[in-house]
Amino acid sequence: MRCLFMVVALLLGSAGSADAAEVVVHFSDAHGRAVNDAVIMLTPDTAIPAVASAAPPATYIIDQRDETFIPYVQVLRPGDKVVFRNSDRTRHHVYSFAAIKTFEFVLRPGESSPALSLDQAGIAAVGCNIHDHMATYLFVTAVPAVAMSSRDGTAVLGHLAPGGYTAHVWHPQLHPGHPEPVQSVTIAGDTDTVQLSFTLSLLPDPRMFMDREHLDY
Repeated sequence: MRCLFMVVALLLGSAGSADAAEVVVHFSDAHGRAVNDAVIMLTPDTAIPAVASAAPPATYIIDQRDETFIPYVQVLRPGDKVVFRNSDRTRHHVYSFAAIKTFEFVLRPGESSPALSLDQAGIAAVGCNIHDHMATYLFVTAVPAVAMSSRDGTAVLGHLAPGGYTAHVWHPQLHPGHPEPVQSVTIAGDTDTVQLSFTLSLLPDPRMFMDREHLDY
């Protein structure tokens, strides 16, 4: 009898998890190529009751490998922490002058920084004071519905309540002379799957311009 109860509970749990609306977003650039590292947030147009409690703070690793920050964009919640790790054979000087957090770490090969807590929402652009082509971005938001596109240009936001939303998009290479990418979204039912697409006007990737003067510094 106990085994039967467990099976029924699992089936009910699976059914409940299936009854969740989602938004699938596709990102491309002006040439039709998939865009990864695009952050999308859905903000409700009216107050919607929270469906889940906030996750506990997490710690993320920002690696430095082949003179590249990995990942290029990291989405965090207020209270999350980041650790910068130097996996290169050269020294790095990690720094940011962002309003949400100012910091700098000089890291020798194999070293890691102390865990850095990010308590405010906002964006921190991070660079290396030795290798100018290196860049990463810490995107800190308290918005519950947030996701980032993968290499195929797709992002999925799940477990959404029915209602009206506004989709906001951010990417580190968004062209400053163009309007902010925004779309209205309506979720009619608990099992809806809404498809969105954005064509983004992007500046060239700054990581492509290597600083030859400071290689192996």
